[in-house]
Amino acid sequence: MQISVIGTGYVGLVSGACFAEFGVNVLCMDTDAKRIARLEKGDVPFYEPGITELVAKGISQSRLSFTTDLTRAVDHGQVIFIAVGTPPKKDGSADLSYVEEVGRGIARTMTSYKVIVTKSTVPVGTGELLKKVISANQPKKVLFDVASNPEFLREGSAIEDFMRPNRVVIGSESEQAASIMKDLYRPLYLLETPFVVTDVPTAEMIKYASNAFLATKISFINEIATLCERVGADVQMVSKGMGLDHRIGSKFLHAGPGFGGSCFPKDLAALVQMGDRAGYPMQIAQAAATVNSQQRDRMIDKISAVLGTIKGSTIAMLGLSFKPNTNDLREAPALAIAQALMQSGAGLRGYDPAALEEAAQILPGMIACKDPYDAATGADALVLMTEWNEFRNLDFAKLKTIMRKPVLVDLRNVYESSRVTSLGFHHVSVGRAPQDPVVRAKNG
Repeated sequence: MQISVIGTGYVGLVSGACFAEFGVNVLCMDTDAKRIARLEKGDVPFYEPGITELVAKGISQSRLSFTTDLTRAVDHGQVIFIAVGTPPKKDGSADLSYVEEVGRGIARTMTSYKVIVTKSTVPVGTGELLKKVISANQPKKVLFDVASNPEFLREGSAIEDFMRPNRVVIGSESEQAASIMKDLYRPLYLLETPFVVTDVPTAEMIKYASNAFLATKISFINEIATLCERVGADVQMVSKGMGLDHRIGSKFLHAGPGFGGSCFPKDLAALVQMGDRAGYPMQIAQAAATVNSQQRDRMIDKISAVLGTIKGSTIAMLGLSFKPNTNDLREAPALAIAQALMQSGAGLRGYDPAALEEAAQILPGMIACKDPYDAATGADALVLMTEWNEFRNLDFAKLKTIMRKPVLVDLRNVYESSRVTSLGFHHVSVGRAPQDPVVRAKNG
């Protein structure tokens, strides 16, 4: 089968490269000529474990190619995936202008039957809107079907999520389109992957409902963490006790500085807007967003409390991307917290394994450092913001010799307080009481 993917951002490129791995002939199209030129050379413009190797493999085996020509892309694919951006408008609703633009382009160049699939996260009703846009812009009547196939890719493990998904959701009113889509995912039958085949509006809603629920779990455990601090409980043990209940599960019950990224904040806002337009306020989704915003302020309060004053302090921040194994800085808690600290008069030294260059452009006052120890040099506090693996076994003896004050603000609860304090550090975490360093008695 031959398919085309319109849009070579995160979702489009990962999907295209993975479909090529399935043995499908894939043509990825984008209007950004520089981006396409890079991709033709195998140069991937974002960080995601394994994607560079997968793109190179697809190119070398002639199953993955790139173009800036929409007509060529439309002619190539029996199935055309739309994976363009749907950024939030000022009111939080999804901006569908790129989706509509692609729809008009497909309509003008289509000469045979196509299945046109929204892969981007789009609000309920987009499939019907796309159908109207295409029908209105066809020079002559050509049959087509519109389907929804939402992605559930986690940044940092996107390839595994595509190749071994929890489920595949297909929304279509056409049996022919649904059959073509199921055939496209045939390699997953061997894994007994569950398929949810439904109508388009339901498929569109599944994506929003899933992300809103996961975001709500994060905000819920962060509220519990704040309460734990006030009543003397340990949120990590609370999370463990909750997560062992199979009705709840342990995923997304990790207290921290709140969620970020390109999906949760945007999708919550869009879901709230959908509710408003439908005449039903989405109160839980709105509360999850509110708690997430407040959580960043709580983290700043923690840093301020342990330092006594932010102004004039030097703060080292480890991790700037919104999660490990990605260089994505969109809605990253680290950026908001870093900006607030610098505005309060702190000097900021930062390090991230993948996002440092981009973060330095967004945070011009930050000193970009080459590794965790370079960042910690002369610091009054070390703030662990993103739980990259290389931050999980820091040399505290070395840190103690290079830092001005032995203070670890562990916003991802990576370390046990007993270990950190036994090494002479003050340990501040989330959902647990701050712990003072252990003072060892001198011999004699």
